[in-house]
Amino acid sequence: MITILNGDDRGKTEFDWLDSYHSFSFGQYFDPERVGFRTLRVLNDDTVQPGKGFGMHGHRDMEIVSYVLSGEMAHKDSLGNGSVIRHGEVLRMSAGSGIQHSEWNDSDTKPLHFLQIWILPDHSGGDPSYQQEPFDLAKASEEWVVLAAPEGGLVTISQDAIIATTIVRTGQSRSVEFDPSRAGFLYVAKGMIRLHGNELRAGDAVQVEEESGLQFTAEFDAELIMFDLA
Repeated sequence: MITILNGDDRGKTEFDWLDSYHSFSFGQYFDPERVGFRTLRVLNDDTVQPGKGFGMHGHRDMEIVSYVLSGEMAHKDSLGNGSVIRHGEVLRMSAGSGIQHSEWNDSDTKPLHFLQIWILPDHSGGDPSYQQEPFDLAKASEEWVVLAAPEGGLVTISQDAIIATTIVRTGQSRSVEFDPSRAGFLYVAKGMIRLHGNELRAGDAVQVEEESGLQFTAEFDAELIMFDLA
């Protein structure tokens, strides 16, 4: 079963410094039919104005993955980590028994656009941890790059889930395979693709169950995030 989700139907949080679109219930936005999908709990598409951001706040029992689409995201946490994440890098923070962190736009002139992803872990508690890794954007323009997985990804998460990305140039096609016993979620982060005769723009998504795969073509240069979920 393939379900196309229109990005216009997402929840939204808007401040003078933040535009945040929620694919699933988050904060003051609640939809009882959209409280995560399998172990994917949160997918927020955030644009943060220059010099602004999220102050120090806490999390626990969550695998948090941040993916920068454009701009520079500064990160600090209670483990002593401090870094800047850009397009072509992925950040994973396992909250475990509890962690404090902040995220903000490190530029004083350009917006920051990033995806905030929460995956439910396969166990509660444990020591919090942090991981940040680069990847080859040229490789992502040719194939899927596994960003996060229990093993074999750029960063490691404590859950039977895979997060991958790819960049598809205008007119090019790409496919993704799924085990029909699992589920998939394909998110259009940038650009536009055509899938089964449907045009999907940035913010749109495809929810996949009991299917062996998808094939799509880029109508305009597109960047996608794929979730393979137990």
